[in-house]
Parts: sequence; C-alpha cells; structure tokens
Amino acid sequence: MTLTNLIVLLLAVASVVQGQLRGAISSETHPNLSTSKCTSSGCTTQASKITLDANWRWLHGPAPDYNNCFPGPGWDATLCPDPVTCAKNCALDGANYANTYGVSTSGSNLTLLLFPQGGGIGSRVYLMSDDQHYQLFKLKNQELSFDVDISGIPCGANGALYFTSMPTDGGQSAFVNNKAGAYMGTGYCDAQCPRDIKFINGEYGSCCAEVDIWESNAAATAYTAHPCSMTGSSRCDSASSTACSVCDSSGCDFNPYRMGNTSFFGQGKTVSTSPGKLRVITQFITADGTSTGALSEIRRGYIRGGKVITNAASNIAGVSGNSLTDTYCSAEKKAFAETDTFAAKGGMKSTSAALEGGMVLTMSVWVDYSAHMRWLDSSYPDGKTGPGVVRGPCATSTGDPADLRSAYPNAQVQFSNIKVGDIGSTFGPPYP
Repeated sequence: MTLTNLIVLLLAVASVVQGQLRGAISSETHPNLSTSKCTSSGCTTQASKITLDANWRWLHGPAPDYNNCFPGPGWDATLCPDPVTCAKNCALDGANYANTYGVSTSGSNLTLLLFPQGGGIGSRVYLMSDDQHYQLFKLKNQELSFDVDISGIPCGANGALYFTSMPTDGGQSAFVNNKAGAYMGTGYCDAQCPRDIKFINGEYGSCCAEVDIWESNAAATAYTAHPCSMTGSSRCDSASSTACSVCDSSGCDFNPYRMGNTSFFGQGKTVSTSPGKLRVITQFITADGTSTGALSEIRRGYIRGGKVITNAASNIAGVSGNSLTDTYCSAEKKAFAETDTFAAKGGMKSTSAALEGGMVLTMSVWVDYSAHMRWLDSSYPDGKTGPGVVRGPCATSTGDPADLRSAYPNAQVQFSNIKVGDIGSTFGPPYP
C-alpha cells in the first residue's frame, strides 16, 4: 500500500487528462539530497535532488486573479467544469518545502513531518537526476541500503520508501499539454491504480508496478512486491474496468510480525526502532548473478549498532524462508487463505521486467483514512481470524488521523545515506 487513501488534489495528470501547466507565482527550488553509487572499490557521492509530488502543490487559475482551482469543498465551476478544461486553466506552483510541507534536507538526510506547519498531512517526494527528470533505478543484481529513524512514527502512520514504474519525465514528453512534468512532480502511478483522487472525480486511475522497500512505523514493518501484467504505466477508466485490474494491489509481503516473529521488530526488540539510525539493506538477487538475469529473490537485512541482523525467518506452518521468492509467496498465500494474485500477475518474472525497465524512488509519510494502517501494524481485515490476520502489536482502535494529529503533532521520519550498488558494496562485507 501507498498514499492512495490520503486526500490529495491531483493524480498523474500527464497520464490521465493529458495536460498541466507550470505556475510561476512561487519559485520552485528543488532541495538537494546527496546519495551514493557504490562498487566493490568504494562509494561515490552523487548530487541528487528531490521534488514534491504534484498532489500536494497549490493549483491555481491564470492572472490576474490566480483563483484557487480547488477552493473546497469542491472544484471551481468556472475554472474546472471538467478535468481536461481544468488542466488547461490551472497551474501547479512552486513549493515552500520546509514551512508548508514539512520537507527538509541536509546533506544526505531527508526529514518528512507527518503534520507540517502548513496544516496538511504528510508528503511524498521523488528523487531526481536533474531538475527535469526523476532518477531511474535499475536494480537487478544490485543492492539498496539506507538509514532510517522511524522512532517518531506511531501506530497508524507510515514512513515509506518505495519504487514505482513512473515515467522519468513525469509524462511530459508523452503529452503535449503537460508543461509541468517531473519538475513539478507529475506522473504518479502505483499498483493500487488510485482512483480516489478529487482532480479526476474518482473516474480514472494510473496503474504501474510497485516495489515497497520500506513501509513502517515504530511498531511494525513490511516490504512488498506488487507486479503488473504489463510494463510501464497504464490508465484505467473505471473501478470496473479490466484495465484497473492489471496490477497486484495486495502484493506479496514479508512482515516479521505477521510471519510469527513477534519479538523481532520494534522498540527494544531484535531490530530496535528506538531513536537512532537503523540501516536497512535490500538485495535484488538474480538467478545467474548478473544484471540481465531473471530476478529470483528480494532479500532483506539490517544493521543496528554495528551488528548485521539477518531478516527473521517465517514461523508460519507450511511457509519457509525469510525473503520474497515465488516459492515463498505461493506458500504464504496458501497459508493465509488468500487468492494468489502475485502469481496471477506474473510474480517475480513481472517484477523483474519492471526493475529492468527502471523505477523511480519515492519517499513519503502518510496516514490511512480508510483502514487506519491496520494492514501494516494491527489486525486486518476486520472480522477475519486465522494465520496472517495479525500484522503487528497495535490496537485496532489506533490510526484515526485526527487522533494522531492531537497525540503526535511532532511525528516525523528521517531517511539518510541512500546508497545503491553491487551486492555487498553499500554497507561493508557481503550479506548475509
């Protein structure tokens, strides 16, 4: 899961309504965020940047009035009588990252506030290779590692780092009317084919493969592969359209708590989420050990206090392993009495194709208006019992966004020291 349940203003405009203007009232300066590219010889620092997703930006009409295209509770009837006209009339403007959206960077460190001073909730940002393009990652036979401090994210919230098959220019080259592009954070898609977006009145969605490297709060964590039966991104026309079912929205996940290891992850546990940096390592193993080989496994490990910690093994009867593979995923679906949509959408083969095509790195912090994040840290779905239902130690009563704002006004997640490179090159000796 990602931010599809968050109330936002705009979705992947380039792929849905084929247009979006670029405003000029507020200047847009993309914050710097250094990352590293690694080989067996060492790591080289790269001068990367981030941009804020278009969904969070001010959307306004033309001069001289610059009226808000979404004054609330609905759209401006003159500027936005329909999605296409709205896109032609309305412009996305520059962002005050720190003050309005609670997004700040320093060197290799990114901080995302759950409740920024601007009054909104959360944020979503993308890593850029330059001011006009998202950075494209090709991760087969590669390793990704990063530090995270998740101690400030409570039950019911989620600090996430993940990849989706977004267009690297935000859709600008594909649609002549899209003037905003990656510069203004357009082009979002994911395996949920999000359709609950006000800008498109719930009529359309944008689908693409998704690999959730890190979805977590201080109590629970999961990593998940969401393959699609097609490559790239695709528009779905309605909730009932077959085009809206091309992706595995459920995915195949590894959540230690859900897999029977209740003492592995959390504050004071084997992988401690107490304040301080936790290093997260994800390896994309191919069958032949090359970058062109077929993806066979997505492996997870941690470093805390200088100690390398292998991912917890499954304690669920009939399910063995501690990483994502086709065998593990099929066994998990069977043990949890779930439809094997992972295999139906191509499993590791389809995920391999998405990784080969390149994916965009996304970082976010968010709340879940629909299920209050119970699918990550509590019991879910409601009314079901048996293996796989309990995903974390949080009470089912937690996670209401209003309660979280009141109880945790300073909640935040910090990501830092993002490194990508050859297997074993981003953190020290080969793992495991």
